[in-house]
Amino acid sequence: MLTVNNLFCERDERVLFQNLAFDVADGEIWQIQGSNGSGKTTLLRILCGLNDEFSGEIHWRGIAQRKARQDFNNEVFYLGHTPAINKTLTAKENLNWYCASRGISNSSQIKTALNSFNLYGYEDMPCYLMSAGQQRRVSLARMLLSQAKLWVLDEPFTALDKQGVSELEALLSKHAKTGGSIILTTHHSLQIDYPLQLIDLDVLAGLVAA
Repeated sequence: MLTVNNLFCERDERVLFQNLAFDVADGEIWQIQGSNGSGKTTLLRILCGLNDEFSGEIHWRGIAQRKARQDFNNEVFYLGHTPAINKTLTAKENLNWYCASRGISNSSQIKTALNSFNLYGYEDMPCYLMSAGQQRRVSLARMLLSQAKLWVLDEPFTALDKQGVSELEALLSKHAKTGGSIILTTHHSLQIDYPLQLIDLDVLAGLVAA
């Protein structure tokens, strides 16, 4: 699905990673580990085409990412640190807007997506009245509507309570078991019944320093 070869990136004259290579196949979950400032978010943004300050090769389904940009954007869902919602809109309005912006025709599934994140009864509440955890749930509900095969998630458990964490872990496992793939960063100790592939940027930095 996604192939990374000889990836190099530095920031403020400090090498974050070099000679980084890995292949993300269908049905795999990859966790990017590392301390604060190790480059986890930078790596995810590079993989999603949101940061071009790197050298190396990234291929999507065997084609250079820059040449497969439209297919890549259609099949990838990216969630950054912020909720990426309009807080003046309701949960339902945010998801309607998301579906329209992506050209997604399954807007009838919005109610199901909201219910999957325990937002039943909050559909018509402006997001600015919601807690941080509820806003995160609205943002995550877009993931189920995206129809994306690859989920790239930067600290997706932020602000979620124990129930929300458990629900999201179950969804990650289900996505992988049905052939989807996931690349994520998290300081949370994942409790999922599915094998994880790990990349530790601290270890890579140690190898570089050596």
